[in-house]
Amino acid sequence: MIPDLSLPALRRAYADGVTTPAEVLADIGRRAETYADRNIWIHRLDAAELQPYLDRLGELDPASHPLWGIPFAIKDNIDLAGIPTTAACPAFSHTPERSATVVEKLLAAGAIPVGKTNLDQFATGLVGSRSPYGACANAFNPEYISGGSSAGSAVAVALGLASFSLGSDTAGSGRVPAGFNNLVGVKPSRGLLSARGMLPACQSLDCMSIFALNCDDAAELLALSEGEDVEDPYSRANPYRNNRRHYGRWQGELTIGAIAEEQLRFFGDEAYAQSYLETMEQLAQAGAEIVPIDYTPFDTAARLLYEGPWVAERYIAASPLIEQQPDALLPVTYGIIAPGREAPAIELFRAQYQLETLKRTVRETLARIDCLLTPTAGRLFTLAEIAEEPVRRNSELGYYTNYMNLLDLCSLAVPAGFTKAGLPFGITLVADTFDDRKLLSIANRLQALFGLPQGTTGLTYREPSYQPAGDKKQIPVVVCGAHMEGLPLNWQLTERGAKLLERTTTSPHYRLYALAGGPPLRPGLIRADHGAAIEVEIWSVPEQAFGSFVAGIPSPLGIGKLEMIDGRMESGFICEPWGVEGAEEITSLGGWRAFLARSA
Repeated sequence: MIPDLSLPALRRAYADGVTTPAEVLADIGRRAETYADRNIWIHRLDAAELQPYLDRLGELDPASHPLWGIPFAIKDNIDLAGIPTTAACPAFSHTPERSATVVEKLLAAGAIPVGKTNLDQFATGLVGSRSPYGACANAFNPEYISGGSSAGSAVAVALGLASFSLGSDTAGSGRVPAGFNNLVGVKPSRGLLSARGMLPACQSLDCMSIFALNCDDAAELLALSEGEDVEDPYSRANPYRNNRRHYGRWQGELTIGAIAEEQLRFFGDEAYAQSYLETMEQLAQAGAEIVPIDYTPFDTAARLLYEGPWVAERYIAASPLIEQQPDALLPVTYGIIAPGREAPAIELFRAQYQLETLKRTVRETLARIDCLLTPTAGRLFTLAEIAEEPVRRNSELGYYTNYMNLLDLCSLAVPAGFTKAGLPFGITLVADTFDDRKLLSIANRLQALFGLPQGTTGLTYREPSYQPAGDKKQIPVVVCGAHMEGLPLNWQLTERGAKLLERTTTSPHYRLYALAGGPPLRPGLIRADHGAAIEVEIWSVPEQAFGSFVAGIPSPLGIGKLEMIDGRMESGFICEPWGVEGAEEITSLGGWRAFLARSA
């Protein structure tokens, strides 16, 4: 039986004395030999190479090192000190003295590297078969592709040869292999994980990716791996709304954008088409609102990646080798990268202008939904089918993935089910930049709904996070006076981009007063045992504008929690009790508009 190597399961096994890291690594080594035909590894650490990592565990406290003894795999375009990095090209092989920044973080947390995994050469492909080290076969059926380029990283986790793994993702390499091997695949916002020590495919677009068995593991690993890095020019600071505290189980309403039916593509895979329909029906029955969206701008952006000038970046990454030893590259890899040498600068600027227009359209679409949901891939090809038409079918695999980094979005591949033939089917959730925890929280809810096994283990994850989570980009604010729609201070909301959500009343426990001063006149709302329901409006204020809005509120007013007529508590205007001394009580009028009408 394939063991449960998820983070909580392995920690329990260590804490209970059921096994040790040395025994786990030895077992992985034995089982890895039985999967030799899958071509998972380019370099698996031998006993001598593993021993320093095992010895070091004796110096580390498991309580303060959250990955103590946890085995992980590293895509072989990411550096591990003292172990060759090949990018699946033997002529490119070199041995780095220092590990990549993210690898350093994981090692510092106590993780143990199992080895460097196979990939599509120079991370160019979505198939997992473009490697001189052999085609990496699917974890569930070796006649099928594993997906690439992070092929070995996904298959290693799915087969229980690592608890998690690192990949990279320029065009879908962290998602397609996850979808084909029943894993969670994190394609984070660009710059959230440092790319120092990772060989770039397209440096301005690349990001490192994470393969995990479930959402809780993925969320923890993202938190342990992220961080702004001054050594990476594309690294970015993570905003507060996206920090690790905001991961949990998505609560309340869920609005999912779905590609219009006529724009879906399954490339002849009826099993995948049926799995997608069943998934959407399951979500709808669970209460999700499904909203059709136009996929045209996403697809247009996707085409720019390989049909536009960004292929020049791939040429830059491989230029020393391709210019001096072109025969060292596989013909299919050379055929994709070599044209990048001819890309003129004028085409790059034209493409950038087009891309900015597409970004605006896409963000307007994403603002109306909690996330976009697509199939991770439209078809799971056999290795033989890919060999027949390697370029066209690779392109088809990128139909739902290639746009992501060009549009600066984040995404998450999530297992959604199995076909009748027992092959994994996965979906991908998509949202705006730095919505990573939002997507993980939504996926956490879906994971509980789908109830699928982890990888190929057959073991269902039973410890999902129940911490409530929701959208932190907008903050509901209750207003009861001059900030209401059409009144003198409403501009302080609208000019900050706030939107009216609803008109309602408080619970019947408030008293309303007309405060002295002005213009404009303002009310004061006080909580009281014997009061009335007061007319209010709830406005949605953008998170980044909330602070400046609150800073402008004059004493004796402030923001506190108000009880609505339906019992929920929302942030809104309250008044300090001393502020209503000598003020006219207008509770009986039921609201500020009624007071203004009376005073007119």
